[in-house]
Amino acid sequence: MDLNLQKYFQAAVSVDNVVFGFDETGLNVLLIYRGADPYRNCWALPGDLISLDTNLDTSAVTVLQNLTGLQHLYMDQIRTFGRVDRHPYGRVFTVAYFALIKIEDYRVSAQSWAEEAAWFPIHDVPDLPFDHNEILEFAKEQLKMKIRKQPIGFELLPKHFTLSELQRLYEAILDEEFDVRNFRKKILSMDFIADTGLKQNAVTHRPAKLYKYNARKYNKLITSGFDFDL
Repeated sequence: MDLNLQKYFQAAVSVDNVVFGFDETGLNVLLIYRGADPYRNCWALPGDLISLDTNLDTSAVTVLQNLTGLQHLYMDQIRTFGRVDRHPYGRVFTVAYFALIKIEDYRVSAQSWAEEAAWFPIHDVPDLPFDHNEILEFAKEQLKMKIRKQPIGFELLPKHFTLSELQRLYEAILDEEFDVRNFRKKILSMDFIADTGLKQNAVTHRPAKLYKYNARKYNKLITSGFDFDL
C-alpha cells in the first residue's frame, strides 16, 4: 500500500442499535449491561465493532441478535456518528439503527459479553458511555418525525388495540398530550385503521372497541406518507 494512503486505513466501524418498545408503562428503550472493556459495568446501547467483510445492515442485525437474542425486527438505519474522541481506543465510526417492537411479543436474553439486557423508560435512561445518549436523542427525534409521516407506530401495538392505546402511543412518542375527540377524528379520517367488531374483555370499565390496521391503506401510506398534525 502507498504509505501516503496508509494513514487513511486506520479507523474501525461499529453499529449501535436503538430498540424502542411499548407497553402499558409507555415508551421504553433496550439497554445492555456491558461485561467488556471499555466501559465495563455500564449500561449502553446494544452495539459492537463489525467485521469489515460484512455489510452494515447484516452487521446491525447480527450484533443485535448476538447481544440480546432479538431478531426479525423492523430496523432502519438513521445516521453515522464520527466524533473524533467518541471511542477511548481510537477512531471509530458508528452507524446507528433503530428498531421498533411490541415488548410482549419478544423475549430479550443477554448473550455474549452483554451481562444483562433490560428495558428502561425513555425518560429514565442513565448516563451512557461513548456518545450513546446523543445517538438515543437523535433516534427519538427520528421516531417523532417518522410517526408523523408514516404509520410505523403499529409495530409497537398489539394486533388488536383500542383508540386509547393508540393515542397513548402517539403521546408517548411525541411527548405531548392530545384532546381525545380531536385525536380520534384525525386518526379515523385517515382510514388506515379498521373496526374489528370486537371489544375488550375482562376489564373493570366499559369495554372499548378494538381496532386493527388496514393493511392495504397502511402499505400505501408507508410509501406515500401522510401528515399527522393536531
